[in-house]
Amino acid sequence: MPESHGTTIELEGLTKRYPGSSLPSVDNVTMEIKAGETVVFVGPSGCGKSTTLKMINRLIEPSGGRIRMGGEDVTGIDAVTLRRKVGYAIQSSGLFPHMTVAQNIALVPRMIGWSRARIGERVEEMLHLVGLDPGEFHGRYPRQLSGGQQQRVGVARALAADPPVLLMDEPFGSVDPVTRDHLQDELIRLQRELRKTIVFVTHDFDEAIKLGDRIAVLRERSRIAQFDTPAAILTSPADDFVSGFVGAGAALKRLNLTRVRDVGITGHPTATVGDPLQLIFDRLRSGGTNEILLLDEQGRPSRWLRRGDLMRAKGSPDRAGTPVHATVNRDATLRDALEAVLTDDTGRVAVTGRRGEYTGVVDMETLLNSVHELLEADRPEAPAEREEA
Repeated sequence: MPESHGTTIELEGLTKRYPGSSLPSVDNVTMEIKAGETVVFVGPSGCGKSTTLKMINRLIEPSGGRIRMGGEDVTGIDAVTLRRKVGYAIQSSGLFPHMTVAQNIALVPRMIGWSRARIGERVEEMLHLVGLDPGEFHGRYPRQLSGGQQQRVGVARALAADPPVLLMDEPFGSVDPVTRDHLQDELIRLQRELRKTIVFVTHDFDEAIKLGDRIAVLRERSRIAQFDTPAAILTSPADDFVSGFVGAGAALKRLNLTRVRDVGITGHPTATVGDPLQLIFDRLRSGGTNEILLLDEQGRPSRWLRRGDLMRAKGSPDRAGTPVHATVNRDATLRDALEAVLTDDTGRVAVTGRRGEYTGVVDMETLLNSVHELLEADRPEAPAEREEA
């Protein structure tokens, strides 16, 4: 595991009371979050999970209790100073519309006195980190970005000053499901590189399973119903309340716990747009399969080509065959991979790297074997036969 660049967070009796309310909104929350860990708060609407998150960086001031980061009690220090040390990403990105992408990302580094040269380098680094071309996006305004691009910039801004802690309040809740899956995969990839301490709020239990090292299932007033790993919660929910979040099909939900990188990624014959037709024929013949994957000039999957497609191509294989409808990256879940395979009639899905470049394929047989193993692991054991006297 990469070295952690995060820090521990300890919540001790954290409480929030609002004037005029007979009951606290958050009641005596105590937990320890490890350095470099992703902890997800999940619970019903109105249970206080966002309030708890916002008390960590004191956007909402606690009524009682303690917050420690790296052993330091931050309950009484200057709140603005604290917030500059904690990254914060929210739903709909929260970008300032009158600022360019670069200005948004540079906001906190500029506030804490970084030099202009250092800020410029950091903005470029952050854009690369979240998969956006600095030359293309540096000078754009938020209104010129898609929802997914805005969220990427929001994450880049939250990470710009290299804080040890990143708080994320339903950051992907306002984008479409496909973009949401991609953003989740991107966050998983970033966390493998950066090892920040991340506290993430969601109402979506599947998202919690996919992202969390541990999940805190919260009842009303943020009381902790269960705080454990996704696998432990899926296989041993603490009570009926937690079981309600797990819902039906716990074994299938565990598909979100296994990554494509953990199963059998294999090679596959490939060619590149512009390769001579005879070369493509030769690779197809020597590859031992009935089709070849055509890559574009950037090495990204483009089209599946069969022998008959090549016979009809008339010298232009880049227009023949079947377009690649979906790909997955190495950090995608088995569920993502299964969905991609089921939308493509080739029986396999191409696996891509950080910039969409081809790295291999994973096929239906491999995925179904993994599903079978999960189902078998969750199947109740038959009672032991009673020994005869």
